[in-house]
This record gives sequence, structure tokens and C-alpha cells, in this order.
Amino acid sequence: MALKRLIDQARALVDRLLFRIRGIEPAPIVLGQRRIFVLPTRSGLSYMLALLVMLIASINYNLSLGYALVFLLGGVAVVSIVHAFRNLLQLSIAPGRAEPVFAGDSAHFRLLVTNDRKRRRPALRFVASDTTSPESFDVAPLDTHEHTLQRPTSRRGWLALGRVVLQTTYPLGLIRAWSILMPDTRCLVYPAPELAPPPLPANASAGLGRRQGETGDDDFAGLRTHDLADSPRHVAWKVVARDGPMLTKRFSGLEGSELVLDWATLPTSLDVERRLSRLCAWVLAADSQRRPFSLLLPGSRIGASSGSQHVQACLTRLALYRENANAPE
Repeated sequence: MALKRLIDQARALVDRLLFRIRGIEPAPIVLGQRRIFVLPTRSGLSYMLALLVMLIASINYNLSLGYALVFLLGGVAVVSIVHAFRNLLQLSIAPGRAEPVFAGDSAHFRLLVTNDRKRRRPALRFVASDTTSPESFDVAPLDTHEHTLQRPTSRRGWLALGRVVLQTTYPLGLIRAWSILMPDTRCLVYPAPELAPPPLPANASAGLGRRQGETGDDDFAGLRTHDLADSPRHVAWKVVARDGPMLTKRFSGLEGSELVLDWATLPTSLDVERRLSRLCAWVLAADSQRRPFSLLLPGSRIGASSGSQHVQACLTRLALYRENANAPE
């Protein structure tokens, strides 16, 4: 870890001094002339060495055709420098949306590469530390290509994409042109749900009776926004037939009391991360059973509700819970 931290600090220093990268960059990132760098690849160095040997042999034996061949192949190498440079010039890069994931899964960062010119940009490739991506891609003339970088996750919270290199070895693989980017994009990582959590707690409030809910079938109680998991027979088809939005009928029924997922009721033997992991598993279990629930954390509360937006709000609160919190006794 110490060695990796030292390498990252040295790389950041080089980026600031040599490549003029001073932190997160706002979108779009346009690659101008001062942002593109070129150097020979390993194949390019071998190519130059071969040309040098051919030049020495031509001088030694005074071969006119040898001179012509060396200069011709040298000119090809120089032209490949220009083409590699122009293949990146004036490309525009902007971050896309990164969907939240659970710790342990791979985060997917989307980058949008826009080509404003009337010629194709072939053999482009993104390279970043700790990420995996498909092989090289092309961007059609006057088009935008969406590219996805995958990065493993190990802990909850915000995960930034960080330093990314866009490079190309077009057209001959002799020259590598690249540019260093710091896109303003990050992915929210939820806590990893407990693999075998105990059943949902039986800590509901004592009051039973008739109240407005989402799963009863007794009396009509209004309309709400449609959720993909709702039954088709509860959809307000008359509203849809009048070109209205997709809504779901709500009914009032006799339901059990409110389900409360309370941090304070968890065993004191669990540390902070294991408590968050269990609460995450309970949130997913309550959602799969379509039970309204509330979430209680030290210093915060999310009221009882259900649906995808409520689940997302609870998972977000768990993901961003302070990592150095002390579990209450």
C-alpha cells in the first residue's frame, strides 16, 4: 500500500509538471495540440534500429538503392507521427452516468467520445489503472461513441474514475499518441448486502387497523406513480387510454403495522460495516416483499414508504453513512 501510494503521488506530480493536469476537469474535455503527446512504441524503436542498420550498410557499401529505401521508410515513419497526432486532435470527451453498484461488484463508468470532424477516428483506446475495458474502438465522422470502463469496488461510498489515458497507435503501430484526462465522474457504491441475513425484524409499531397502503385490495384510495413491479391489474388503464401518464391504483386495506429497520436494535457485536451490510440486506428483502418500511440511523431517519425511489434513498443513506461512526450501545 505504501509503495502504491508513493507511485500515485509521483504520477500526480508528473501530471502536474509535465502534462499540466491539475485535478478534476469539467466537461467537455477537448484535446488541443498542447494536450497530445507522441513517442515511438516498442515496434517503432525496433523499426528505427532496423533503419539505422540499413543506413550504415548503405554507407559502407555505397548502395544508392539502399539510401532510397532507408529514406522512403523513414518518411513513412514521419508521416505516421502526423496521422497518430491528428487521430486524437480535437476529440471531445464527456462523462456519462455511472449507475450505483454494491461493494464487490464492478462499477461501470461511461465516457462519451465525440468526433466533430468529417473523417473517422480509428483504433482509439482508453487505459486507466485498476480498470478493464474492451479493445480499441472507432468513432465515425460527426458521431459520438459511448465507451464503458469497468473498475472493481471494495468499499462503500463515492468512487471516482480518476486518471484516464486516451491513446492510439494508428496507423502502423510505430507511434503512440496519448492524452491524459481527469473526467469529472464518480459512481456511488452501496454496502455489500449480508449473504445470509436473519429474517426481517418483528419490531413493528403496535397499532393495527385500517390505513392507506399500497398492497391492500379493499377500497380505492387514489393514484400513484407506476412502478415496474406493480401488477397490471392495478394500472389505471382509463387514464392511459386518455393519453395520460402510467399510474397505479392505490387501495386501503387491513395491513400489518409498520416495519422499522433500526440501527439501535442490531447486536452490539457487529461493527459499523457489518451493521450497514445487514441493513442493506433487510432493505432489499423488504422491497422484494413489497412491504413499506422506515430506516433509522444515528442522527437521521427515512420515513415509512415503499417503491424503487424509497429503496434508492435508503441505500444511498447507507452508502454515505460516516465510516468512522461509533455504533451505539
